[in-house]
Amino acid sequence: MSALPVGGPRPHAPDDAADLVVRNAKVHTGDPGRPGAEALAVRDGVITAVGDDKDVAARVGPGTRVVDALGRRVVPGLNDAHLHVIRGGLNYVLELRWDGVRSLRQGLAMLREQAARTPKGQWVRVVGGWSAEQFAERRLPTVGELNAAAPDTPVFVLHLYQSAVLNRAALKAAGFTRDTPDPKGGQIVRGRDGEPTGMLLAAPGALVLYSTLAKAPVLESAEDRRNSTRHFLRELNRFGLTSAIDAAGGFQNFPENYATVIDLARAGQLSLRIAYHLFPQTPGQEIDDLTRWVGTTRPGDGDAWLRLNGAGENLTWAAADFENFAQPRPELAPDYETAFEKAVRLLMENGWGFRLHATYDETIRRDLAVFEKLAAEGLFPAGNRWLFDHAETVSAESLDRVAALGGAMSVQNRLSFQGEAFLRRYGPGRAADAPPVRAMLDRGLTVAAGTDATRVSTYNPWVALHWLVSGRTVSDLALRPPANRVDRGTALAMFTRAGAALTGEAEVKGVLRPGCYADLAVLSEDYFTVPEPDIAHIESLLTVTGGRIVHAAAEYEGLDEELPPVSPAWSPVAHFGGYQASRPSRSSGPDPSGWHQAESLGQAVAASREHHRWRVARGLAPDVTNTPFDPCFDL
Repeated sequence: MSALPVGGPRPHAPDDAADLVVRNAKVHTGDPGRPGAEALAVRDGVITAVGDDKDVAARVGPGTRVVDALGRRVVPGLNDAHLHVIRGGLNYVLELRWDGVRSLRQGLAMLREQAARTPKGQWVRVVGGWSAEQFAERRLPTVGELNAAAPDTPVFVLHLYQSAVLNRAALKAAGFTRDTPDPKGGQIVRGRDGEPTGMLLAAPGALVLYSTLAKAPVLESAEDRRNSTRHFLRELNRFGLTSAIDAAGGFQNFPENYATVIDLARAGQLSLRIAYHLFPQTPGQEIDDLTRWVGTTRPGDGDAWLRLNGAGENLTWAAADFENFAQPRPELAPDYETAFEKAVRLLMENGWGFRLHATYDETIRRDLAVFEKLAAEGLFPAGNRWLFDHAETVSAESLDRVAALGGAMSVQNRLSFQGEAFLRRYGPGRAADAPPVRAMLDRGLTVAAGTDATRVSTYNPWVALHWLVSGRTVSDLALRPPANRVDRGTALAMFTRAGAALTGEAEVKGVLRPGCYADLAVLSEDYFTVPEPDIAHIESLLTVTGGRIVHAAAEYEGLDEELPPVSPAWSPVAHFGGYQASRPSRSSGPDPSGWHQAESLGQAVAASREHHRWRVARGLAPDVTNTPFDPCFDL
């Protein structure tokens, strides 16, 4: 059967007729043996042919779906090497996403509208994927603005690993009073009367933020959790993602919080391949948890759609540093190595790989000393895959030690959203090498890329690809010089082949060649030629995972698998969707939509207000802004 747009003859059925053929494309295969092609054929979820249109035409039979790419760029399906996809799926339909929103005014309008439809007992929560620096106003919402937008509905707005803003109703729902003590590593900001104001600060730990969020209602029914996860995976497919490595994380218990993806995998309803990790949740109980898991399961268990990949990103809580760049680097316990060594030894002796959250070189050096001690016993390298995540301040010496021990690296674009805070604390010299991507690659290390979504960075991988290529934050601040950037082909390989290497699937995933999984994306813009600022605006028009069309837009709309409606019906996703796409800059031509002009105007307005506040503070102008919220928002 055909799929519009289509083209080409319909020959008789060959013995090796394809289920799907994509033709008339600019295929970037990622395969050095054949880097480019015009067409490819798929049968039983696997690529059977890659070549020119005329080469693949022989695979077309009466039952073949033929998709004309209309000359568009086709790339291997993207693989986010560090994504909290399981936790994100369980919460997706409950969250109001400010990912891609360009002004605080728009965000507040969305919040006010959502509060009006949110039923009693539920919260409006904005949880990650944005930064104040992406807004034209360059600021957070105030408590007054949240109270004005939602006088009676609890509102929780999380900002990076740094802070959260709660309205009056959320403070009450969370049980915060003047008698509530500050948690360890966190601060409840209080007014002159001792009452909480609505601001929570990570100082430096984010536990106060996440433990407060955990008080919000969750999806109670298994069916709603499956619905939420399926819609989240479809949202990821929208950007060409076909695989992800789940990095586990806090408040993600095994096996109960994994039940939804396990159920979907058994039903054949995953549209994204997931390799997952196991993360001990309770301080002091980590060795017991790891021992139990080592005795009951092994990395590689599962199938091509859902498989265990190892432990982490924490092995022991005491060994984890915090990544709140608005605060000084935390000092870890002087003796964390004792339990940490037990955990690593247990894993390596039992053939388990692992990944480690490590932001700072000070942490990485201490971890490496443990590994080198075990290496003397033959445990490193021993064929087990292991890696460091994040590594914003890792040193050249530490990278040499990682390479000697057979490790790998996984970097994320956290500084797309936290770059300004990092720059203020550590200066431009340190920011230029945060993280030192080129130094990692120059040492021959496997360096995979991801987003660390959904609590900080957005899950849109093209924002991360833009950061890798340009070195710029979401506010367009250039942090990394050309010497620490990568070209577009290298960045794409970090989001495809490198991720496959981290899960032991390099022979079947991450490239488009015969024998590999039929995971691919037809892009809205040509990634290799579009102006650099517009990389972040790319989406997929057709995403294929395992030969299945799992996302379709524009000319291909309607070809993808049908999903049930978003549930519950009041969900923010049902009304706003997920990532709020903005138009490419089209810097080389006119802007018929006026979007670029509107954004510039918004930035000018924000700057004007900042200048007015400066004058008021110095007695040079009267203070006429006596309302507790943005007057533009109240129009």
